[in-house]
Amino acid sequence: MTRATIPVLGTPLLATSYADLREEVLSSGGQGRPVVVDFANTQIVTMRRHDPGFARLTECIDLTAPDGMPLVWAMNARGAGLKDRVYGPTFTREFLASCPAGKTHYLVGGSQECGRRFRERMTALNPSLNFVGSTHGFCSAEGVLEDDEAVLREIREKRPDFIWVGLGTPKQYGWINRIKPQLDYGILLAVGFAFDVNAGMKPDAPMWMQSMGLTWVYRMASEPRRLIGRYLKWNTLFLWYWMRDAPKGRKMGDRR
Repeated sequence: MTRATIPVLGTPLLATSYADLREEVLSSGGQGRPVVVDFANTQIVTMRRHDPGFARLTECIDLTAPDGMPLVWAMNARGAGLKDRVYGPTFTREFLASCPAGKTHYLVGGSQECGRRFRERMTALNPSLNFVGSTHGFCSAEGVLEDDEAVLREIREKRPDFIWVGLGTPKQYGWINRIKPQLDYGILLAVGFAFDVNAGMKPDAPMWMQSMGLTWVYRMASEPRRLIGRYLKWNTLFLWYWMRDAPKGRKMGDRR
């Protein structure tokens, strides 16, 4: 399948929609090679541009969807013609709600309570969902779980079709980067905040704020101590890099 991508700060972002990415995910992940799907916001693409170590850590990613509206606007400035982002929490919920029976799922991340609520809510949307395992323990800054070997062993034994990873940045990328070479099957989806939102553990921004690219403002106001420094740093750097790169940008199909 030919995938249209547009680079933003060097990260190739899929020019896709919720429906198209759903079909892409369902058709990927055959025997012999797992596939990693990421949902990148401005922080992620800026970290990849700014931090060589993080860039190397995320080389394991195969498909990257634009998770934030600023990325959609940047892509549209180069001819993408997108109407909406592909927001990780929304994709997770909608994908699980319509996932075909017979597919299996494994959860990595969140608290025990978060995992329990997430499974209950998603199963209420789609009773045919089959969660074959999960882990919700401590994860180090390097992406090493406290029960890492046991988790890998269980995943290799149960061979879930989809491994949903909600460890946050950069932990989830560290874990996926180490685990991917040890697997020969399945789709790993780096979904970050999706467990908390869909489990009802944390509120999400109202739709009018999401459509205006202000999800980060809502989250920063909800958790100022944890997020204000992060968002101010990475959003500022994103704007700086984008303005510096803008004159070099090309529209889709422009081969000059």
